[in-house]
Amino acid sequence: MSKVNKITTLVDTKYLKMYNAEYTNKNGEIRNWSIASRKELDTINNKFFNGGEEKIDAVIIVATHVEENKLVVIKQFRVPINNYVYELPAGLVDSGEDFLTTVKRELKEETGLDLIEIDHKKTKSKAYVSTGMTDECVALVFCSCSGTISKEYLEPDEDIEVMLLSKEQAAELINSNKNIDIKALMAIQNFIA
Repeated sequence: MSKVNKITTLVDTKYLKMYNAEYTNKNGEIRNWSIASRKELDTINNKFFNGGEEKIDAVIIVATHVEENKLVVIKQFRVPINNYVYELPAGLVDSGEDFLTTVKRELKEETGLDLIEIDHKKTKSKAYVSTGMTDECVALVFCSCSGTISKEYLEPDEDIEVMLLSKEQAAELINSNKNIDIKALMAIQNFIA
């Protein structure tokens, strides 16, 4: 049975850390794996070796604008690809912040829109993004919103254009050659269906 034996820090920055995980594979061989994480080493060690609870790092928001009956999508500049990509509104959970506060804050900050209600039947409170590279844990939140799009609340490093997509516009987007985040792609396909 595979298991992690030890975690050591490779790089530690404000928003991202790199760890080396020494693990034993299913054949009993010692191997190493690099993990990108938003968590502190103590938090990872507690989870891996003491059965500590996994806390979400971020929220991803699948919002439908009630007055327009359209899906909220953003186009954002992302440094790792040096380009714009179509995404869903999302953001990190601040220290001491609860789930609902994060959803309200990030939706308002990135879009100017106001949260009306979370659809708890559709919302997934814990999911992983790319487990071959990172332990990032997110909540995928389905909700309704209202209001007027605004850039007033954006942080200086957020270069975001907000769009409200009809089903027809959403289909055009996913059939284009534009950069689309996989989570947004799946949410758009779900919206169209």
